[in-house]
Amino acid sequence: MICALASAICYGTASALQAVAARAAEPGTGSGLDPALLSRVLRQWHYLAGLALDGIGFLFQVIALRSIPLYAVGSALAASLAVTAVAAVRLLGIRLSRTQWGAVAAACAGLTMIGLASGPDGNRAAPAVLGWSLLTTVVVVLLSGPLLGRLPAGPRSLLLGLGAGLGFGTVQVAVRLIDSLAVPGLFIGPAPYALLVGGATGFLFLTSAFQRGPVTVATAGMVLGETIGPALVGVAWLGDRPREGLQWLAFAGCAVAVAGALALARFGEPSLEEAEANSPG
Repeated sequence: MICALASAICYGTASALQAVAARAAEPGTGSGLDPALLSRVLRQWHYLAGLALDGIGFLFQVIALRSIPLYAVGSALAASLAVTAVAAVRLLGIRLSRTQWGAVAAACAGLTMIGLASGPDGNRAAPAVLGWSLLTTVVVVLLSGPLLGRLPAGPRSLLLGLGAGLGFGTVQVAVRLIDSLAVPGLFIGPAPYALLVGGATGFLFLTSAFQRGPVTVATAGMVLGETIGPALVGVAWLGDRPREGLQWLAFAGCAVAVAGALALARFGEPSLEEAEANSPG
């Protein structure tokens, strides 16, 4: 659990740094999802520092995924939302109202409830179809990007963040499915490719969401996607189960987390587009 919490701190700080780089990058196509955006933000030290933290966080996450249930890892990663909110105040000069801080707290509390309700790590062998299902799902998410990028700012940020979370959630499940990290057999089967496509999708969607939309909204969507998605996969295919008698806490946690994320989408800080429209002159 300590490794999972360390991962959350790394990811949360990295998100704020990457948001700084994304907002400073040239607008590009203006579609809301620009594949060339990654090449532009990679020229900035904020984004490179964020990537370094992501790498460290991923190492901590792999250790956690190999030792505790997906439920528990997801609940710890929920703390990254609060870390991002605090870092965004410092790095981006964003001021969150009490309502917005309450929404952040609600999302984190709901995901923590899910973690508290989690049972022991499932020991069921994953069906062969799961790896292909992961790869297919993340490809569909990637192809939906241009459509999501054309939505209005609020829904766009939340849904792009959710798509990023599904990408990163795919990485979590793929790590669980890979039996060995030995190079000769590492790229046999769909799981390693799902991991690569999921990671690329996550970075593209999240960076695009940060460039033109509210940082906390995008992060809330990402946290939901990378937490609830893997948890459902763990229950359906890997034998993860809530603790006996705490099923209600898991369902309540889902409801509270979703409510917090939706509240952030409604009351999140102004997007860059809105800030420009409301600025004098």
